[in-house]
Amino acid sequence: MKQQMVRKIVAASVSATLAFAPLVGNACTAINVSAKDGGVIAGRTMEWSFDMKWELVANPKGTSIALTAPAPLRLPSTKLSSKYAFIGIAPGVLQGSPAYLEGQNEVGLGLSGNFLPGFTEYQTVTPQDKQYVSVINFGSFVLGMFGSVKELRAELPKYKVWYDPSEVKGIPTPPWLHYVLTDRSGDSIVVEFVKGQMVIHENVAGVLTNSPTYDWHLNNVRNYLSLTATATPSVVVNGTNVTELGQGGGLVGLPADYTPPSRFVRATYLKYFSNKPNNSAEAIQLVDHLLNNVDIPVGVARSTDGKQVVSDYTQWVTLKDLKNNRLKITNYANRTNFIELDLNQVFKTGKSMTWPIDKLPYPQNDLTAQLLK
Repeated sequence: MKQQMVRKIVAASVSATLAFAPLVGNACTAINVSAKDGGVIAGRTMEWSFDMKWELVANPKGTSIALTAPAPLRLPSTKLSSKYAFIGIAPGVLQGSPAYLEGQNEVGLGLSGNFLPGFTEYQTVTPQDKQYVSVINFGSFVLGMFGSVKELRAELPKYKVWYDPSEVKGIPTPPWLHYVLTDRSGDSIVVEFVKGQMVIHENVAGVLTNSPTYDWHLNNVRNYLSLTATATPSVVVNGTNVTELGQGGGLVGLPADYTPPSRFVRATYLKYFSNKPNNSAEAIQLVDHLLNNVDIPVGVARSTDGKQVVSDYTQWVTLKDLKNNRLKITNYANRTNFIELDLNQVFKTGKSMTWPIDKLPYPQNDLTAQLLK
């Protein structure tokens, strides 16, 4: 009987994946940059077609984290008390416990969840399994219980990560996710769930976008080996010296569209060619400049489903300073003005707090009166 329940859960998950495929917003980009002084900045954009009522949530040390199996299996659940305080971003439209797609904890571990439609197949929990966690609670589990990527490499494979569509309500699409996990040493991995198995990749590019899987993106980068930051200044053609029209010609052929493969190539090569920053402050600026190259204005990345037309756009951007426990965040309407939080002070309060991202007090920065004095 329990085996039949397992098969039903898997079948329901696959059916939901196929049913919602046309409506997925899938344009997120994550970029890691390390500075010469050891600073590590992990930035990301969140693109989506729907108003998800995103919330920034601070969780103190000791926050309850539930490890459960699919309800039909009637396996025992576990309540953990988080080892670390952490802050995360979750969709407010989701009913029940928050599902963190972005965040960092007090010891400098960062998480970014990007969508991976068409390839994600979560693991199947069986009656014999002892350790498991819903993908909805995966973000809080990682941020609350682990302090380094080294720990994650050793411990994550011991758990089954599952998804049951009957237990998730309020979000417009199933949570097909892969994750980039980075710590303050710069160590980073990508975790995916493919063909019912957990797959862990070393994040050698320091970049993550969306579908296809991470290994495919790394192979695709090899199609662009001719790109260079140093262009050919002139060529003699039939005795005539033909000079370049301007700088940047070495990047002719760099893809400019917003598909996940093109954004991965663009982010990877621009990061590679950029000068290495000296410190965290310079690294923050570099990551923001890199993310500007994948920022999506409303209306330029549209899709249709019947008569409905939707557009992916950059709903928010975060810059996580993992060395200094600081977070910068902005939304679409305030893309040039970031809110900054000293997370050491936030975590010191020991309080759980929630702020809607679209209602944060973004600065206006009109200094006209001050400059005219």
